[in-house]
Amino acid sequence: MKKYKVGIIGATGMVGQRFATLLENHPWFEVTALAASSRSAGKTYDEALGGRWAMKTPRPEKYKDMVLFDAVADKEKIVKLVDFVFCAVDMEKSAIRALEEDYAKLECPVVSNNSAHRYTPDVPMIIPEINSDHSQIIYAQRKRLGTKRGFISVKSNCSLQSYVPALHPLMKYGVTKCLATTYQAISGAGKTFETWPEMIDNVIPYIGGEEEKSEVEPMKIWGKVEGDKIVDATSPAITTQCLRVPVSNGHMAAVFVSFEDKPSIEDIKKAWKEFRGAPQDLELPHAPKQFLNYFEEDNRPQSKLDRNLEGGMAVSIGRLREDSQYDYKFVCLSHNTLRGAAGGAVLMAELLTAQGYMD
Repeated sequence: MKKYKVGIIGATGMVGQRFATLLENHPWFEVTALAASSRSAGKTYDEALGGRWAMKTPRPEKYKDMVLFDAVADKEKIVKLVDFVFCAVDMEKSAIRALEEDYAKLECPVVSNNSAHRYTPDVPMIIPEINSDHSQIIYAQRKRLGTKRGFISVKSNCSLQSYVPALHPLMKYGVTKCLATTYQAISGAGKTFETWPEMIDNVIPYIGGEEEKSEVEPMKIWGKVEGDKIVDATSPAITTQCLRVPVSNGHMAAVFVSFEDKPSIEDIKKAWKEFRGAPQDLELPHAPKQFLNYFEEDNRPQSKLDRNLEGGMAVSIGRLREDSQYDYKFVCLSHNTLRGAAGGAVLMAELLTAQGYMD
């Protein structure tokens, strides 16, 4: 496998920092450009970050002296240095849409952590184990953009990464409805307890826009590529509530689900254990060997104990039991800045590379 040169657009934010740590020793990808806002442009990565490094691991030495580009003004310079870019910028959605299309039209593929293009009909929103085939819509997108190489691919909202993967292997039993309440870590808001002391000993029962995303985005993920667009699925019916809880990392979901053809508890556990997708078959660098992990203990999974399972790329499930209103209920957990954000985007880039879209 040849080394691909990559850029991180939005390198100073929390997700950008996570990209930096994940790509530091990546076997396929070599970071050759870092970009951020005009305020940071011209500074070294170390200078621009100052005291804002939010990761538990040290900031990568190899990037400390790299001089940051302006993500907007220096697009033409950046695309000459890279094969594709990861994008995690903090801008207005309309500005992000325009920025990502500009990079794509400069024949630079964009692997985006942003939500701006999630509802664009010919932009794939990929959870690699679930809908790897959606990448084929890139051909139609390139036709619309008038590009040969350039395209945009996005990852879904971080809260989906806990319950959608757990539901997916059960779809063969005809999932009719699902209720999911997510308990979301503060890093999902780009915060730490140092920068958001109000969250200590506190729960906030509202995260702007999160419930709408959590109910709508699974329909695109479970949709089908038809012609020049992805047509959303029409079922199952999903309703959600999203709460911010005083946890540093790890989104947990309490899930209630009903079926047309109700499986047994043993059937469900077997479906979870045996499920694997394209990343496992292709043995991608960031693919967890066991994607879905069921814990028999009543008090698992726990955020602190289980969020880093398989490098934070696996999903943990527990407390499966029958319910009085739905058929079953269970809880699940995923690491929101690894599987849910930067790690999921890196895995998607690995998938697209293996499929040939980066060549």
